[in-house]
Amino acid sequence: MEIGLYTFGELTPHWVDGRRIGAEQRLREILAAAKLADEAGFAVFAVGEHHRLDFSIAATPVVLAAIAQVTARVRLASAVTILPTADPVRVFEDFATVDLLSGGRAEVIAGRGVFTESFPLFGYDLTDQDELFAEKLDLLLRLNAAERVTWQGRFRPALHDAPIPPRPSQGRLPIWVGTGGTRGSVVRAGALGLPLALANIGLPPAQLAPLVELYRRTGSEAGHRAADLKVAVASHLHVQKNSQDAMRTFYPYYAGYFRNHAPDQYRAREISPDAYEQLASREGALFVGSPQQIVDKILYGYGLFRHQRFMAQIDIGGLPYAKVAEVIELLATQVAPVVQRELAG
Repeated sequence: MEIGLYTFGELTPHWVDGRRIGAEQRLREILAAAKLADEAGFAVFAVGEHHRLDFSIAATPVVLAAIAQVTARVRLASAVTILPTADPVRVFEDFATVDLLSGGRAEVIAGRGVFTESFPLFGYDLTDQDELFAEKLDLLLRLNAAERVTWQGRFRPALHDAPIPPRPSQGRLPIWVGTGGTRGSVVRAGALGLPLALANIGLPPAQLAPLVELYRRTGSEAGHRAADLKVAVASHLHVQKNSQDAMRTFYPYYAGYFRNHAPDQYRAREISPDAYEQLASREGALFVGSPQQIVDKILYGYGLFRHQRFMAQIDIGGLPYAKVAEVIELLATQVAPVVQRELAG
């Protein structure tokens, strides 16, 4: 199993005094975390896209290009690229450039997006979200497959034998479909034979297992090889040497994250201590505890999903960078090796 990290670069007021760091410092800390993750041997580092003043990352490929210059091995992904409001030609060109700058380490995780601010910002109608995603994903796949493309759709000007530069170092970019559990996206990924990235921040993992089964069944019925139907699962995570310290330390940051950064279509969420305890239970969505508890929970999820990649968001709620670095070290030294040994056995 590959183990990786992801971040949205949110700017959360401190839960005591209300202060928060600026976007410049946040981006510098993200580069430092990516460098540390690379040195620690993590497989993937991904950054998400938001177009709000309470987030520091809007230009995902720019951040990934910067990370490429301070890392050597870790794969670099979006989490996610909001494809309905993006130009697939620009997406392909940007990520192909990141791929060349990184020596063939770029990936696109394309999704519809939970946050909706990009629709009015870039002049799209939210009611067209699914049709936009389907059409633009089709174009992105065509751009990835050929140096010159002829294509026509509803939402974008047609292409007539258009050259699509530059070409990525890998030949073709890995393109995933990212979703928080939308059935249509799961079916689309399976039908196209694309790997599936499933983000879970609130549901008991057992409730999502049928979606993974649906994905693999759809892919198999469409004639795709089982080896191509890869699954990644992403969740929030905090680890410390003992579970009591982990639970106590992380709670105010976790609660502050949801209080301050709920999508516009939802009210700000208050995470009660009881809800936090339930989420952090073995059957819950949240990974918080000692290294052994994190190992056990990853293995529990593997029993449900048989996934090839596990992604952890560890820097939420204004958690100080020193704590983020400690989590990276513990994950690398006391969690990942045990997970790999158990799965190999």
